[in-house]
Amino acid sequence: MDTDLQNFDAASAIAAIRDARPPATDRFTYLTIVEANLIVDVLPTLNEILQDAELTQEIGWDLVFNLVNLPGSEACLETIARLGNPREVILKVLETLELLNVDRGDDDDDETQPDRPPSRIPQPSVPKEKKFVTLLGMLAILHKRLKTKFPSRFVAQTLETVYATYRPTREMTAAVINLVHSLSGRRRPALPSRKSSVNVADPERDGDESKNAPDPEAEVSKADENPDEAALQERMLLSFVTCVLEAYTTENEMGWAARLLEFYEPTKLVPGRKTLMGAFKEEQQLLERDAVVGNLAALIRDLGLDSCSRDFLEQIMKGPITNNPLSAVDSATSLEDIPLSAGGCVLLIAYWVFSATLFDADQPTPDINILPDHYNLLEKFLQDDAEGQIQNSPAVTEALVAIGLWLQANGHISSAGSEPQPNLITSADDPTSDFMRYIHLVTLIALYHPQLHVRNAASMLASSILHADPSEEDRLRIIYDLLENCTFASLKACAVTWLREEMLAASTKDSKPSSTVFATTQAFETLQYVLFPSLDTLAELDVSDLLEYMAQNAVFLLQSANFGLLLWLSADRWTNVLPANADATVRERWFQPLSGAVYRLRETLGSGADLAGGEEGALGPLKADLDVLADRLSRLGEAEGFKIAEEAERA
Repeated sequence: MDTDLQNFDAASAIAAIRDARPPATDRFTYLTIVEANLIVDVLPTLNEILQDAELTQEIGWDLVFNLVNLPGSEACLETIARLGNPREVILKVLETLELLNVDRGDDDDDETQPDRPPSRIPQPSVPKEKKFVTLLGMLAILHKRLKTKFPSRFVAQTLETVYATYRPTREMTAAVINLVHSLSGRRRPALPSRKSSVNVADPERDGDESKNAPDPEAEVSKADENPDEAALQERMLLSFVTCVLEAYTTENEMGWAARLLEFYEPTKLVPGRKTLMGAFKEEQQLLERDAVVGNLAALIRDLGLDSCSRDFLEQIMKGPITNNPLSAVDSATSLEDIPLSAGGCVLLIAYWVFSATLFDADQPTPDINILPDHYNLLEKFLQDDAEGQIQNSPAVTEALVAIGLWLQANGHISSAGSEPQPNLITSADDPTSDFMRYIHLVTLIALYHPQLHVRNAASMLASSILHADPSEEDRLRIIYDLLENCTFASLKACAVTWLREEMLAASTKDSKPSSTVFATTQAFETLQYVLFPSLDTLAELDVSDLLEYMAQNAVFLLQSANFGLLLWLSADRWTNVLPANADATVRERWFQPLSGAVYRLRETLGSGADLAGGEEGALGPLKADLDVLADRLSRLGEAEGFKIAEEAERA
């Protein structure tokens, strides 16, 4: 039987579906004959037959799945969407979307799908992305044809299913945008492409509505539709698009924080190295990402979210984070029942401030400050499980950093002004300052975010906010807290950098040195035992343990050595900063044991000794770090201040 079906010629198949059409057979028999002869060659003939609206209303919905798997079937599916029973066809389209199982990471091979009904004749493969786009085109037509008292119920089911099967590709996102345009009934001119090839289909291409058959089960006329339904559907669509925005940016890195940092700090760019701003202007794939997000943001504005009002901001900062906002859409009876994606809203604000800055776009911007507003946003998204939240929502986390960079660059630091004020986010008797709490949250992003450029941007944001703290005692306390209590070397290295920046800034001020703790011995006396801790125990470690210690702490040790070079290579400049005998104590407790440990490790690694768990490739970066650290320590040992200490020890 299978062999006979495979040898069916096109002429026989065409004759079969033409000759058997009702009334020659009943509709159930005819449907079986069509399915048995469904090959590419019969599609033009089948489309002619489907122009019979009565027949299409009876069998059209049952052909959707098999047709969408057949190349070139778009015309037939459009006819079914225009002439079939819209309720039945919508349900079949949604069922087909679910059966297609268009999951993230799926390939386009449908032969292994267990849910696919068996075909009578082998059929060519259709990419899943193409099927998704075709089915969404059908939904755009079908929903326009519905005449029901509660169209939002059909819209809710459609949005849930579409989102469950959506993958954040360019083509699928364009199809989603077209569907939302159609469901909302809004029209807008095409957006400038910014050199992108991304095109969002014009909803008018849903075709001439005069070709559509009336809804055979119509419950209401256009004039009798419930006026509350329009607002309810618009809110559903808005919730849906915020979810799509979050999904798209999660899978497609946008680099907003890094690009803002490049814009704000052009002097820190490495000459000759390509920037992210440059890449997004030149590389087609990146251009298309900007264009897609721009289209999503424009669609959100079309749906009524066109201002960054205080009410909108309060909802994000104080409302719950709903993991699946669309799950509430199906049972919603009022606008308040339909939440937006909290992450999608944060991403929208980040896009607004980003595009207003880099593209000079006319976008709404938030009237908020670092303290307390941005802190509240950070705490909302990071308070329960910071590492897990950052890893699971990297796009939202980057958006939070981008918003913070914009606020800092525009001077929106504190709602209480620049002068020291009572805490805005902590109680009056809480010794932890607002700035310390804020910097703690930002440094968590600098520690855990999977993207290096986001970690760097978060570090720069934390640095800027530290230096903006009007209390120098608080700045010193924050640096001390990181050096004393943080277990991560990268963050301790940041604290050393901040200390260096504070001391350099204090040394260049016109005011008297005694007017700031960073221009006196107070800062060094407070920090010296956490900045240059005693390392005597390194001599007691075996090589494997010493190797592990260096791998974990090299970045901090190197930064401390660099700081030591700053102090003792130009000791005359820092006479007001360095306490008496600071060089001798640092040499004894920190410099000498560290130098001995670095020498011992380099000798061991250079000899090619077999270290437990130490593969040559894995040890490469550590060898490089040890070489740099050895160079810095050698230069520090030759500094005049250290020579004086050494001579004093010998005497």
